[in-house]
Amino acid sequence: MTQLKHPYETTVSPEKTEARPEKARLSRRAFLCGTAALSAFGAGLSLSGTRAEAASNFMKMAELRGSIDAADFGLVPNSPDDQTAVFQHAINRAVEKGRALFVPAGTYPVANLRFPSGTYIVGIPGQTRLVYQGGGGLLGVSEGTRNIGLTGLTFDGVNRPIGDHTEGLLHFSGVTDLAISGCTITGSSRMGLLLDRCAGRVTQCTVTGAAEAGIRSNEATGLQISDNVVADCANGGIWVHRWSEGEDGTLVSGNRIERIGAKYGGTGQWGNGINVFRAHGVVISGNRITDCAFSAIRSNTGSNVQITGNSCLRSGEVAIYSEYAFQGALIANNIIDGGTTGISIANFLEGGRLAVCTGNLIRNLSAEGPYPSEGAGFGIGIAAEADTTLTGNVIEGAPRFGMLLGWGPYLRNIIASQNILRDCGTGIAVSVVEGGGQASIMGNIIQGARAGGIIGYRWTDIASGELDGSKDFPNIAVSSNSISG
Repeated sequence: MTQLKHPYETTVSPEKTEARPEKARLSRRAFLCGTAALSAFGAGLSLSGTRAEAASNFMKMAELRGSIDAADFGLVPNSPDDQTAVFQHAINRAVEKGRALFVPAGTYPVANLRFPSGTYIVGIPGQTRLVYQGGGGLLGVSEGTRNIGLTGLTFDGVNRPIGDHTEGLLHFSGVTDLAISGCTITGSSRMGLLLDRCAGRVTQCTVTGAAEAGIRSNEATGLQISDNVVADCANGGIWVHRWSEGEDGTLVSGNRIERIGAKYGGTGQWGNGINVFRAHGVVISGNRITDCAFSAIRSNTGSNVQITGNSCLRSGEVAIYSEYAFQGALIANNIIDGGTTGISIANFLEGGRLAVCTGNLIRNLSAEGPYPSEGAGFGIGIAAEADTTLTGNVIEGAPRFGMLLGWGPYLRNIIASQNILRDCGTGIAVSVVEGGGQASIMGNIIQGARAGGIIGYRWTDIASGELDGSKDFPNIAVSSNSISG
Protein backbone atom coordinates (compact mmCIF):
# COMPACT_ATOMS: atom_id res chain seq x y z
CA MET A 1 0.00 0.00 0.00
CA THR A 2 1.24 3.47 -0.85
CA GLN A 3 1.86 6.03 1.85
CA LEU A 4 -1.32 7.83 2.78
CA LYS A 5 -1.34 11.38 1.47
CA HIS A 6 -2.98 14.25 3.19
CA PRO A 7 -5.90 15.12 0.85
CA TYR A 8 -6.24 18.27 0.41
CA GLU A 9 -40.92 26.04 -1.38
CA THR A 10 -44.04 28.16 -0.71
CA THR A 11 -43.40 31.66 0.63
CA VAL A 12 -44.85 32.28 4.06
CA SER A 13 -45.42 35.87 5.16
CA PRO A 14 -44.03 36.65 8.61
CA GLU A 15 -46.38 37.65 11.35
CA LYS A 16 -46.05 41.25 12.45
CA THR A 17 -44.68 41.57 15.94
CA GLU A 18 -47.54 43.68 17.19
CA ALA A 19 -50.09 41.22 15.84
CA ARG A 20 -48.71 38.22 17.65
CA PRO A 21 -50.84 36.88 20.47
CA GLU A 22 -49.11 36.67 23.82
CA LYS A 23 -48.75 32.87 23.61
CA ALA A 24 -46.90 33.17 20.31
CA ARG A 25 -44.48 35.68 21.78
CA LEU A 26 -43.74 33.24 24.59
CA SER A 27 -43.13 30.29 22.29
CA ARG A 28 -39.42 30.99 22.06
CA ARG A 29 -39.08 30.95 25.85
CA ALA A 30 -41.17 27.80 26.05
CA PHE A 31 -38.95 26.21 23.43
CA LEU A 32 -35.79 27.04 25.36
CA CYS A 33 -37.27 25.80 28.63
CA GLY A 34 -38.20 22.54 26.94
CA THR A 35 -34.77 22.26 25.35
CA ALA A 36 -33.09 22.86 28.70
CA ALA A 37 -35.17 20.20 30.40
CA LEU A 38 -34.59 17.65 27.64
CA SER A 39 -30.87 18.44 27.48
CA ALA A 40 -30.48 17.97 31.22
CA PHE A 41 -32.47 14.74 31.13
CA GLY A 42 -30.66 13.35 28.08
CA ALA A 43 -27.28 14.39 29.39
CA GLY A 44 -27.93 12.59 32.64
CA LEU A 45 -28.59 9.42 30.68
CA SER A 46 -25.84 9.56 28.09
CA LEU A 47 -23.03 11.77 29.34
CA SER A 48 -20.63 11.63 32.22
CA GLY A 49 -21.60 13.58 35.31
CA THR A 50 -19.27 16.47 34.55
CA ARG A 51 -20.45 16.84 30.96
CA ALA A 52 -24.09 16.45 31.94
CA GLU A 53 -23.77 19.20 34.53
CA ALA A 54 -22.00 21.47 32.04
CA ALA A 55 -24.65 20.92 29.36
CA SER A 56 -27.48 21.52 31.82
CA ASN A 57 -25.88 24.67 33.23
CA PHE A 58 -25.23 26.02 29.75
CA MET A 59 -28.87 25.66 28.73
CA LYS A 60 -30.07 27.14 32.01
CA MET A 61 -27.87 30.17 31.44
CA ALA A 62 -29.35 30.63 27.97
CA GLU A 63 -32.84 30.41 29.45
CA LEU A 64 -32.15 32.83 32.31
CA ARG A 65 -30.55 35.44 30.09
CA GLY A 66 -33.32 35.18 27.53
CA SER A 67 -32.87 34.53 23.86
CA ILE A 68 -33.31 36.81 20.89
CA ASP A 69 -35.73 35.79 18.15
CA ALA A 70 -34.13 36.14 14.72
CA ALA A 71 -37.52 37.10 13.30
CA ASP A 72 -37.35 40.33 15.30
CA PHE A 73 -34.49 41.41 13.02
CA GLY A 74 -36.45 40.73 9.85
CA LEU A 75 -35.39 37.15 9.16
CA VAL A 76 -38.19 35.61 7.10
CA PRO A 77 -38.80 31.84 7.17
CA ASN A 78 -39.16 30.19 3.74
CA SER A 79 -38.36 33.32 1.79
CA PRO A 80 -36.63 32.65 -1.56
CA ASP A 81 -34.47 35.76 -1.11
CA ASP A 82 -30.88 35.75 0.13
CA GLN A 83 -31.03 36.45 3.87
CA THR A 84 -27.31 36.46 4.62
CA ALA A 85 -27.11 40.12 5.66
CA VAL A 86 -30.14 39.92 7.93
CA PHE A 87 -28.97 36.65 9.48
CA GLN A 88 -25.46 38.03 10.09
CA HIS A 89 -26.91 41.15 11.72
CA ALA A 90 -29.02 38.97 14.04
CA ILE A 91 -25.96 36.91 15.01
CA ASN A 92 -23.90 40.00 15.75
CA ARG A 93 -26.61 41.64 17.84
CA ALA A 94 -27.19 38.48 19.87
CA VAL A 95 -23.45 38.24 20.58
CA GLU A 96 -23.33 41.90 21.60
CA LYS A 97 -26.13 41.30 24.09
CA GLY A 98 -24.64 38.01 25.33
CA ARG A 99 -27.76 36.06 24.40
CA ALA A 100 -28.70 32.99 22.41
CA LEU A 101 -30.20 33.54 18.97
CA PHE A 102 -33.35 31.52 18.36
CA VAL A 103 -34.09 30.77 14.69
CA PRO A 104 -37.67 29.56 14.07
CA ALA A 105 -38.57 26.69 11.77
CA GLY A 106 -38.18 27.45 8.09
CA THR A 107 -35.69 27.58 5.24
CA TYR A 108 -33.15 30.43 5.12
CA PRO A 109 -30.96 30.95 2.01
CA VAL A 110 -27.56 32.20 3.25
CA ALA A 111 -23.82 32.06 2.51
CA ASN A 112 -20.54 33.00 4.18
CA LEU A 113 -21.98 33.47 7.65
CA ARG A 114 -19.35 34.35 10.23
CA PHE A 115 -19.65 33.18 13.82
CA PRO A 116 -17.84 35.55 16.24
CA SER A 117 -16.83 34.59 19.76
CA GLY A 118 -19.86 34.01 21.94
CA THR A 119 -22.16 32.89 19.13
CA TYR A 120 -24.91 30.57 20.32
CA ILE A 121 -27.62 29.72 17.80
CA VAL A 122 -30.59 27.48 18.60
CA GLY A 123 -32.96 26.05 16.02
CA ILE A 124 -35.70 23.46 15.91
CA PRO A 125 -34.12 20.12 14.93
CA GLY A 126 -35.07 19.08 11.42
CA GLN A 127 -37.07 22.24 10.82
CA THR A 128 -34.61 25.15 10.95
CA ARG A 129 -32.72 24.89 7.65
CA LEU A 130 -29.83 27.09 6.53
CA VAL A 131 -29.38 26.51 2.79
CA TYR A 132 -26.14 27.42 1.04
CA GLN A 133 -26.68 30.08 -1.63
CA GLY A 134 -23.53 29.21 -3.55
CA GLY A 135 -21.38 31.86 -5.13
CA GLY A 136 -17.94 30.39 -4.45
CA GLY A 137 -17.84 30.64 -0.68
CA LEU A 138 -19.14 28.34 2.02
CA LEU A 139 -22.07 28.24 4.41
CA GLY A 140 -20.45 29.21 7.71
CA VAL A 141 -17.01 29.99 9.11
CA SER A 142 -15.34 30.93 12.39
CA GLU A 143 -11.64 31.70 12.89
CA GLY A 144 -9.65 32.33 16.06
CA THR A 145 -12.74 32.44 18.28
CA ARG A 146 -14.06 30.82 21.44
CA ASN A 147 -17.40 29.76 22.92
CA ILE A 148 -19.26 28.89 19.72
CA GLY A 149 -22.48 26.87 20.09
CA LEU A 150 -24.77 25.58 17.34
CA THR A 151 -27.77 23.46 18.30
CA GLY A 152 -30.73 22.04 16.37
CA LEU A 153 -29.80 23.49 12.97
CA THR A 154 -29.72 21.91 9.50
CA PHE A 155 -26.93 23.08 7.19
CA ASP A 156 -27.68 22.09 3.58
CA GLY A 157 -25.04 22.60 0.90
CA VAL A 158 -27.41 21.35 -1.86
CA ASN A 159 -24.21 20.12 -3.62
CA ARG A 160 -23.31 23.64 -4.76
CA PRO A 161 -19.60 24.36 -5.38
CA ILE A 162 -17.55 25.53 -2.40
CA GLY A 163 -14.81 28.14 -2.85
CA ASP A 164 -11.16 27.20 -3.30
CA HIS A 165 -10.18 28.91 -0.03
CA THR A 166 -11.82 26.17 2.04
CA GLU A 167 -12.56 22.45 1.90
CA GLY A 168 -15.72 22.30 3.99
CA LEU A 169 -19.31 23.48 4.00
CA LEU A 170 -18.71 24.59 7.60
CA HIS A 171 -15.15 25.58 8.52
CA PHE A 172 -13.92 26.24 12.05
CA SER A 173 -10.29 27.23 12.54
CA GLY A 174 -8.54 27.90 15.84
CA VAL A 175 -11.79 27.70 17.81
CA THR A 176 -11.80 26.78 21.50
CA ASP A 177 -14.91 25.70 23.40
CA LEU A 178 -16.72 24.70 20.23
CA ALA A 179 -20.04 22.89 20.77
CA ILE A 180 -22.00 21.60 17.79
CA SER A 181 -24.89 19.39 18.87
CA GLY A 182 -28.07 18.02 17.36
CA CYS A 183 -27.29 19.51 13.95
CA THR A 184 -27.59 18.06 10.44
CA ILE A 185 -24.94 18.78 7.81
CA THR A 186 -25.80 17.53 4.34
CA GLY A 187 -25.10 17.97 0.66
CA SER A 188 -21.55 19.37 0.81
CA SER A 189 -19.60 19.38 -2.45
CA ARG A 190 -16.44 18.83 -0.36
CA MET A 191 -16.10 18.08 3.38
CA GLY A 192 -19.18 18.38 5.53
CA LEU A 193 -17.54 19.77 8.67
CA LEU A 194 -13.93 20.98 8.69
CA LEU A 195 -12.17 21.57 12.02
CA ASP A 196 -8.64 23.01 12.10
CA ARG A 197 -6.86 23.27 15.47
CA CYS A 198 -10.14 23.19 17.37
CA ALA A 199 -11.10 22.17 20.89
CA GLY A 200 -14.60 21.22 21.94
CA ARG A 201 -17.15 18.66 20.89
CA VAL A 202 -19.31 17.56 17.99
CA THR A 203 -22.14 15.43 19.36
CA GLN A 204 -25.44 13.92 18.25
CA CYS A 205 -25.13 15.36 14.75
CA THR A 206 -25.97 13.79 11.40
CA VAL A 207 -23.57 14.30 8.49
CA THR A 208 -24.60 12.89 5.12
CA GLY A 209 -23.89 13.20 1.43
CA ALA A 210 -20.45 14.85 1.56
CA ALA A 211 -18.43 14.57 -1.64
CA GLU A 212 -15.26 14.12 0.46
CA ALA A 213 -15.19 13.16 4.16
CA GLY A 214 -18.10 13.82 6.48
CA ILE A 215 -15.99 15.28 9.33
CA ARG A 216 -12.32 16.18 9.12
CA SER A 217 -10.18 17.40 12.00
CA ASN A 218 -6.65 18.74 11.58
CA GLU A 219 -4.33 19.17 14.58
CA ALA A 220 -7.05 19.13 17.22
CA THR A 221 -6.33 20.73 20.57
CA GLY A 222 -8.83 18.75 22.67
CA LEU A 223 -11.68 17.45 20.54
CA GLN A 224 -14.50 14.99 21.11
CA ILE A 225 -16.52 13.53 18.22
CA SER A 226 -19.25 11.36 19.68
CA ASP A 227 -22.73 9.95 19.16
CA ASN A 228 -23.01 11.17 15.57
CA VAL A 229 -24.34 9.57 12.39
CA VAL A 230 -22.03 9.88 9.38
CA ALA A 231 -23.39 8.24 6.24
CA ASP A 232 -23.28 8.16 2.45
CA CYS A 233 -20.08 10.19 2.11
CA ALA A 234 -18.05 9.68 -1.05
CA ASN A 235 -14.49 9.50 0.28
CA GLY A 236 -14.40 9.09 4.06
CA GLY A 237 -16.35 9.17 7.31
CA ILE A 238 -14.43 10.80 10.18
CA TRP A 239 -10.82 11.89 9.62
CA VAL A 240 -8.49 12.76 12.49
CA HIS A 241 -5.41 14.16 10.76
CA ARG A 242 -2.39 16.31 11.48
CA TRP A 243 -0.18 18.31 9.16
CA SER A 244 2.81 17.19 11.23
CA GLU A 245 3.11 14.13 13.45
CA GLY A 246 2.29 14.75 17.10
CA GLU A 247 0.03 14.33 20.10
CA ASP A 248 -3.64 14.84 19.28
CA GLY A 249 -5.82 13.01 21.81
CA THR A 250 -9.11 13.26 19.93
CA LEU A 251 -11.90 11.05 21.30
CA VAL A 252 -14.03 9.34 18.65
CA SER A 253 -16.79 7.34 20.32
CA GLY A 254 -20.31 6.06 19.91
CA ASN A 255 -20.67 7.09 16.28
CA ARG A 256 -22.69 5.26 13.65
CA ILE A 257 -20.83 5.34 10.32
CA GLU A 258 -22.39 3.82 7.21
CA ARG A 259 -21.84 3.49 3.47
CA ILE A 260 -18.52 5.25 2.95
CA GLY A 261 -17.14 5.31 -0.60
CA ALA A 262 -13.70 5.71 -2.17
CA LYS A 263 -14.37 7.83 -5.23
CA TYR A 264 -10.63 8.45 -5.74
CA GLY A 265 -9.88 4.72 -5.68
CA GLY A 266 -6.41 3.93 -4.36
CA THR A 267 -5.34 1.19 -1.97
CA GLY A 268 -6.65 2.61 1.28
CA GLN A 269 -6.02 6.35 1.36
CA TRP A 270 -9.75 6.84 0.87
CA GLY A 271 -12.88 4.93 1.71
CA ASN A 272 -12.39 4.48 5.46
CA GLY A 273 -14.98 4.94 8.18
CA ILE A 274 -12.53 6.42 10.70
CA ASN A 275 -9.09 7.47 9.52
CA VAL A 276 -6.21 8.58 11.75
CA PHE A 277 -3.14 10.14 10.13
CA ARG A 278 -0.05 11.28 12.08
CA ALA A 279 -2.22 11.84 15.17
CA HIS A 280 -1.07 10.26 18.44
CA GLY A 281 -3.16 9.31 21.46
CA VAL A 282 -6.46 9.03 19.60
CA VAL A 283 -9.16 6.93 21.29
CA ILE A 284 -11.63 5.16 18.99
CA SER A 285 -14.28 3.32 20.99
CA GLY A 286 -17.80 1.98 20.78
CA ASN A 287 -18.47 2.93 17.16
CA ARG A 288 -20.63 0.96 14.73
CA ILE A 289 -19.09 1.10 11.27
CA THR A 290 -20.63 -0.64 8.26
CA ASP A 291 -20.17 -0.91 4.51
CA CYS A 292 -16.96 1.06 4.00
CA ALA A 293 -15.16 0.70 0.67
CA PHE A 294 -11.87 0.02 2.47
CA SER A 295 -11.32 -0.04 6.24
CA ALA A 296 -13.76 0.54 9.05
CA ILE A 297 -10.84 1.98 11.07
CA ARG A 298 -7.44 2.85 9.63
CA SER A 299 -4.67 4.40 11.71
CA ASN A 300 -1.60 5.50 9.75
CA THR A 301 1.38 6.67 11.83
CA GLY A 302 -0.87 6.98 14.86
CA SER A 303 1.06 6.07 18.00
CA ASN A 304 -0.67 5.14 21.27
CA VAL A 305 -3.95 4.67 19.45
CA GLN A 306 -6.72 2.79 21.26
CA ILE A 307 -9.24 0.93 19.09
CA THR A 308 -11.69 -0.78 21.43
CA GLY A 309 -15.22 -2.11 21.45
CA ASN A 310 -16.13 -1.24 17.87
CA SER A 311 -18.43 -3.16 15.51
CA CYS A 312 -16.99 -3.32 12.00
CA LEU A 313 -19.25 -4.94 9.42
CA ARG A 314 -18.77 -5.64 5.72
CA SER A 315 -15.53 -3.73 5.17
CA GLY A 316 -14.20 -3.75 1.61
CA GLU A 317 -10.60 -4.34 2.67
CA VAL A 318 -8.83 -4.66 6.06
CA ALA A 319 -11.40 -3.96 8.77
CA ILE A 320 -8.95 -2.51 11.33
CA TYR A 321 -5.53 -1.26 10.28
CA SER A 322 -2.63 0.04 12.37
CA GLU A 323 0.13 0.77 9.90
CA TYR A 324 3.33 2.59 8.98
CA ALA A 325 5.45 4.39 11.57
CA PHE A 326 3.28 3.89 14.65
CA GLN A 327 4.63 2.92 18.05
CA GLY A 328 1.91 1.66 20.35
CA ALA A 329 -1.55 0.36 19.51
CA LEU A 330 -4.21 -1.26 21.68
CA ILE A 331 -6.77 -3.17 19.60
CA ALA A 332 -9.24 -4.95 21.83
CA ASN A 333 -12.77 -6.30 22.11
CA ASN A 334 -13.85 -5.43 18.58
CA ILE A 335 -16.35 -7.38 16.48
CA ILE A 336 -15.40 -7.78 12.82
CA ASP A 337 -17.83 -9.49 10.46
CA GLY A 338 -16.81 -9.26 6.82
CA GLY A 339 -13.70 -7.83 5.17
CA THR A 340 -10.63 -9.13 3.35
CA THR A 341 -8.52 -9.11 6.52
CA GLY A 342 -9.71 -8.68 10.07
CA ILE A 343 -6.84 -6.80 11.75
CA SER A 344 -3.48 -5.78 10.29
CA ILE A 345 -0.66 -4.49 12.51
CA ALA A 346 1.86 -3.81 9.81
CA ASN A 347 4.91 -2.09 8.36
CA PHE A 348 7.75 -2.96 10.74
CA LEU A 349 9.96 -1.91 7.82
CA GLU A 350 8.63 1.63 8.32
CA GLY A 351 8.88 1.47 12.12
CA GLY A 352 5.42 0.07 12.89
CA ARG A 353 5.65 -1.85 16.17
CA LEU A 354 4.42 -2.33 19.73
CA ALA A 355 0.84 -3.53 19.99
CA VAL A 356 -1.62 -5.47 22.09
CA CYS A 357 -4.35 -7.27 20.17
CA THR A 358 -6.78 -9.13 22.41
CA GLY A 359 -10.37 -10.24 22.76
CA ASN A 360 -11.43 -9.60 19.18
CA LEU A 361 -14.07 -11.63 17.35
CA ILE A 362 -13.39 -11.95 13.62
CA ARG A 363 -15.45 -13.89 11.09
CA ASN A 364 -16.64 -14.25 7.50
CA LEU A 365 -13.60 -12.91 5.66
CA SER A 366 -13.11 -12.91 1.90
CA ALA A 367 -10.11 -13.83 -0.26
CA GLU A 368 -11.19 -11.30 -2.91
CA GLY A 369 -9.98 -7.73 -2.48
CA PRO A 370 -10.69 -4.38 -4.16
CA TYR A 371 -7.32 -4.41 -6.01
CA PRO A 372 -4.70 -7.03 -6.99
CA SER A 373 -2.70 -8.02 -3.93
CA GLU A 374 1.08 -7.52 -4.00
CA GLY A 375 1.82 -9.25 -0.71
CA ALA A 376 0.38 -12.04 1.39
CA GLY A 377 -3.02 -11.76 -0.22
CA PHE A 378 -6.44 -11.37 1.31
CA GLY A 379 -8.47 -13.60 3.60
CA ILE A 380 -6.35 -13.22 6.78
CA GLY A 381 -7.74 -13.04 10.31
CA ILE A 382 -4.93 -11.12 12.06
CA ALA A 383 -1.52 -10.14 10.68
CA ALA A 384 1.25 -8.75 12.90
CA GLU A 385 4.99 -8.19 12.59
CA ALA A 386 6.77 -6.78 15.64
CA ASP A 387 6.60 -6.47 19.43
CA THR A 388 2.99 -7.60 19.59
CA THR A 389 0.88 -9.95 21.69
CA LEU A 390 -2.10 -11.69 20.09
CA THR A 391 -4.17 -13.29 22.84
CA GLY A 392 -7.72 -14.40 23.42
CA ASN A 393 -8.99 -13.73 19.91
CA VAL A 394 -11.59 -15.84 18.12
CA ILE A 395 -11.29 -16.13 14.35
CA GLU A 396 -13.64 -18.09 12.12
CA GLY A 397 -13.71 -18.24 8.35
CA ALA A 398 -10.36 -16.77 7.27
CA PRO A 399 -9.82 -18.45 3.89
CA ARG A 400 -6.03 -17.90 3.68
CA PHE A 401 -4.52 -17.60 7.18
CA GLY A 402 -6.13 -17.45 10.58
CA MET A 403 -3.03 -15.56 11.73
CA LEU A 404 0.02 -14.37 9.83
CA LEU A 405 3.08 -13.75 12.02
CA GLY A 406 5.81 -11.73 10.32
CA TRP A 407 6.52 -11.07 6.66
CA GLY A 408 9.87 -12.15 5.24
CA PRO A 409 12.59 -11.06 7.71
CA TYR A 410 10.21 -8.61 9.41
CA LEU A 411 9.37 -10.66 12.47
CA ARG A 412 10.25 -9.71 16.04
CA ASN A 413 8.87 -10.62 19.45
CA ILE A 414 5.43 -11.96 18.57
CA ILE A 415 3.31 -13.96 21.01
CA ALA A 416 0.23 -15.78 19.74
CA SER A 417 -1.51 -17.59 22.57
CA GLN A 418 -4.92 -18.68 23.82
CA ASN A 419 -6.62 -17.96 20.49
CA ILE A 420 -9.34 -20.00 18.81
CA LEU A 421 -9.02 -20.41 15.03
CA ARG A 422 -11.74 -22.25 13.12
CA ASP A 423 -12.36 -22.99 9.47
CA CYS A 424 -9.26 -21.27 8.08
CA GLY A 425 -6.89 -22.10 5.22
CA THR A 426 -3.75 -22.30 7.34
CA GLY A 427 -4.38 -21.87 11.04
CA ILE A 428 -1.22 -19.90 11.87
CA ALA A 429 1.39 -18.99 9.25
CA VAL A 430 4.73 -17.82 10.65
CA SER A 431 7.65 -16.42 8.69
CA VAL A 432 10.77 -18.61 8.81
CA VAL A 433 12.88 -16.42 6.54
CA GLU A 434 16.49 -15.95 7.68
CA GLY A 435 16.98 -12.87 9.81
CA GLY A 436 13.60 -13.06 11.50
CA GLY A 437 13.26 -12.61 15.24
CA GLN A 438 11.50 -14.49 18.01
CA ALA A 439 7.93 -15.80 17.99
CA SER A 440 6.06 -17.86 20.57
CA ILE A 441 2.97 -19.81 19.53
CA MET A 442 1.39 -21.53 22.51
CA GLY A 443 -1.92 -22.80 23.79
CA ASN A 444 -4.06 -22.10 20.74
CA ILE A 445 -7.00 -24.18 19.54
CA ILE A 446 -6.98 -24.68 15.77
CA GLN A 447 -9.84 -26.59 14.19
CA GLY A 448 -10.58 -27.28 10.55
CA ALA A 449 -7.46 -25.67 9.07
CA ARG A 450 -7.42 -27.07 5.55
CA ALA A 451 -3.75 -26.33 4.73
CA GLY A 452 -2.26 -27.13 8.13
CA GLY A 453 -2.42 -25.95 11.72
CA ILE A 454 0.88 -24.09 12.23
CA ILE A 455 3.07 -23.80 9.13
CA GLY A 456 6.30 -21.97 8.31
CA TYR A 457 6.33 -19.71 5.26
CA ARG A 458 8.94 -17.95 3.21
CA TRP A 459 6.82 -15.01 2.07
CA THR A 460 4.00 -16.76 0.17
CA ASP A 461 5.70 -20.17 -0.17
CA ILE A 462 5.25 -23.04 2.27
CA ALA A 463 8.62 -23.77 3.93
CA SER A 464 7.82 -26.41 6.55
CA GLY A 465 5.50 -29.11 7.65
CA GLU A 466 3.45 -28.94 10.82
CA LEU A 467 5.44 -26.98 13.40
CA ASP A 468 3.66 -27.87 16.63
CA GLY A 469 6.40 -29.40 18.78
CA SER A 470 9.04 -28.93 16.07
CA LYS A 471 12.60 -27.75 16.85
CA ASP A 472 13.50 -26.97 13.24
CA PHE A 473 13.51 -23.20 13.75
CA PRO A 474 15.14 -22.16 17.06
CA ASN A 475 13.64 -18.68 16.98
CA ILE A 476 10.09 -20.07 16.72
CA ALA A 477 8.74 -21.66 19.92
CA VAL A 478 5.64 -23.77 19.25
CA SER A 479 3.99 -25.84 21.97
CA SER A 480 0.79 -26.95 23.69
CA ASN A 481 -1.50 -26.16 20.77
CA SER A 482 -4.58 -28.23 19.99
CA ILE A 483 -4.90 -28.92 16.26
CA SER A 484 -7.79 -30.95 14.89
CA GLY A 485 -9.75 -31.49 11.72
